Amino acid sequence: MIMQSLRGRLFLGLTAVIVLAGALGGLLTYQWAFDEAIEMQDSVLIQIGSVLQHGAQSAPAETPLAGVDSDAEVVIRELGTAPRGAVADRQLWGFADGLRTDSLQGRPVRLLLRSRPDGSRFAVAQQTAIRNEIAGELAFRALVPIAALIPCLMLVTALVINRSFQPVKRLAAKLNARQADDLDKLPVENAPRELHPFIASINGLLERIRLMVDQQRRFIADAAHELRTPVTALSLQAENLEQLLLSDDGRARLASLRTGMSRTKHLLEQLLALARYEMGRPGKSPLVSLDQVAKDVVAELLPEAVERGVDLGFEIIEPSWVRAELVALAAMIRNLLDNALRFTPRGGHIDLGIYRQGEAAVLQIEDSGPGIAPADMARIFEPFYRGGRPSGDGSGLGLSIVKRIVENLGGTIAIENIQGAGLSGLRVTVELHHECDARATGRQQAPAAVPAES
Repeated sequence: MIMQSLRGRLFLGLTAVIVLAGALGGLLTYQWAFDEAIEMQDSVLIQIGSVLQHGAQSAPAETPLAGVDSDAEVVIRELGTAPRGAVADRQLWGFADGLRTDSLQGRPVRLLLRSRPDGSRFAVAQQTAIRNEIAGELAFRALVPIAALIPCLMLVTALVINRSFQPVKRLAAKLNARQADDLDKLPVENAPRELHPFIASINGLLERIRLMVDQQRRFIADAAHELRTPVTALSLQAENLEQLLLSDDGRARLASLRTGMSRTKHLLEQLLALARYEMGRPGKSPLVSLDQVAKDVVAELLPEAVERGVDLGFEIIEPSWVRAELVALAAMIRNLLDNALRFTPRGGHIDLGIYRQGEAAVLQIEDSGPGIAPADMARIFEPFYRGGRPSGDGSGLGLSIVKRIVENLGGTIAIENIQGAGLSGLRVTVELHHECDARATGRQQAPAAVPAES
């Protein structure tokens, strides 16, 4: 899985480079520090030799040097003015003055031989094994910073890679947060330069999708418009057939035909409305009284509510003005109420509230129906989606049309289930920008509540 991740591959690659570079640098540093430690020990031998060469006193045959680390095991051998004494001393007399590496008494040693002005000679000796041990320890200490630096560099690399990929994660989050119908281009202003070709490709794809969706919308609008005329003609012919003497079976079939044509006509009207409101936000709209439009729509649907046995009325109504097309505003309220009427059982109620909240004009509709299943809540605004429990002859376009109208008006819509002890239903809240109008001051205040007819 790591190799399928660009970030993982980049981290592994840089980690490998850091480890290899650290290993090579450590090897070179160890060798350099080792050689420097050997040279430093040679310098110590030379300095000791210089002190003894110009000194007036001689030391015993083999004396550890005072003032030098005892672990270094540096010793002085006085050889006298002629070969004499032990075999090792006579062997040293045969060597010329200077530094040399040789074997003394069967052990490799580093020797410095010097002669004094009086003709006496001496040797400063140190075992090679001791020298190598001391040099190795010093060289190993030089590796400690490098060994500690490698994991620090790996951590810094991980942080830098993670921070470098933050713009990609933010871009992905923006795309995931978009609605399915949001086809606006992605901004490139604050994006890294390396992402510009990628964003340009996405924007090109979004543009092609937008053109395809526009073509589909135009096709739906044109098809619905062309089909509306023959459906209207068939409806008229069906009405003419009602004037004839028909058998009971014939009238039942005619009723089914008229019901089907009514549903088809309603579907065509909804398709035309959806296509019209999906075309985008219009220019500056006139001021419209939200409460008056709601009253008119309620009065229009009141007979149907009475027939269904549903209590339809206002809980609160305040004068509210918004900028909107009268037809669009009425269609929004009508679709919301039509949806509530289809799902509210007989004996239930639908309550409307229109009030101002800050700078917003709020339309709230509550019904006592079954509400919406949580699994369907995320898709209720999709065209033709009717949920897991469809009811009546709805087309699944009502809430889609409402959302398009609300978005075109620059407002927001929220839908939630009503929860509580013994309560059920659906609450729809639409917020639009409230506009002040001089006509509102001279207008008679509406009553706080308009009771529904039963």
